[in-house]
Amino acid sequence: MGFFTYAVTGVGFILIGFWESISSLNPTRNLNPTPSSSLSTQNKSTSIPKTKENPFSSSSSFILVSILSLSTFLNSVVSIFDAFNSKDRVGSMLQLQVLSLALLFLLYSALGLLNSKKSSYFWPDSVLELVLLFAFVEEFFLYYLQTKDTSGIENRYFSLLCVPIAICVVSTMLELRSKRSASSKLVRGIGLILQGTWFVQMGFSFYTNLMVHGCSLHENSRGNYTIKCKGHPEYHRGRAIATLQFNCHLALLVVLVVGMLSVMGKRNGVGASGDGLPYRPLGAEMQQMDNNVGNFTLDSDDDLDDGINEEDGLGKEDAAIVELGVNGHGSHA
Repeated sequence: MGFFTYAVTGVGFILIGFWESISSLNPTRNLNPTPSSSLSTQNKSTSIPKTKENPFSSSSSFILVSILSLSTFLNSVVSIFDAFNSKDRVGSMLQLQVLSLALLFLLYSALGLLNSKKSSYFWPDSVLELVLLFAFVEEFFLYYLQTKDTSGIENRYFSLLCVPIAICVVSTMLELRSKRSASSKLVRGIGLILQGTWFVQMGFSFYTNLMVHGCSLHENSRGNYTIKCKGHPEYHRGRAIATLQFNCHLALLVVLVVGMLSVMGKRNGVGASGDGLPYRPLGAEMQQMDNNVGNFTLDSDDDLDDGINEEDGLGKEDAAIVELGVNGHGSHA
């Protein structure tokens, strides 16, 4: 397929993932504001529909997906003809799978463009997400089950590629369940970015001088290739280097995502309005606890009631003695 094909595919996935992530972080805005003067002329029982749209229009994302899908489709057709000329049946079968995958993504982008243009043919969002889910699942099995040569180094790269594809599958399932959640779109965008960077890395690792020493590329046709090494140490080193490269890609993506979230949070004023939990110093709470300890008593409510009743009884006897003394019927000592 060549380094150029992997590079174009990787850059396309990176652009789509970046667009998906940015669109999930930007709030929607009302495109039909109603003036206050017009509200007085309308009936109160009449509801005014509000149209909300993201500043990063979803139609642009569908256009990017359609361009990438169409280019992948054409590349698969060329690879199929090359496999026929080389009499490589395995290569033609592999490219037929890629062809069906490209058609699924192309169908998703076409349905999305029809919805964004507000045509008479309207497809629910659940149908779009279901088509996208089928496409990601097929892509996952395409690279997970691709073991033409069990000893090839490329199998390690393909198995690591299943990680970002699985992230896209799970996030799409969550979005299908939660009805277009912003967090699920953000996670899917991150998975697409990681998938794109890993495609670029595979292009460098397969078709440039950055390949593992002691290993070489063997092509049966344009879409059927394998990377063979001289011995077991070279195979082991090649797989270890692939794992290390993937960890570096993942760490770089985490740093970029954290930085992007911090910039977007600072721009949107998150934390500046004082909506967080108020801080109370520890000394004030300790002082409050000391005051509670000072008022603590072991007397029960029954004892307090008995004491009050006894005091009331003594007060009544004293009042009776005073009354008798005043009336002259008291005892004279």
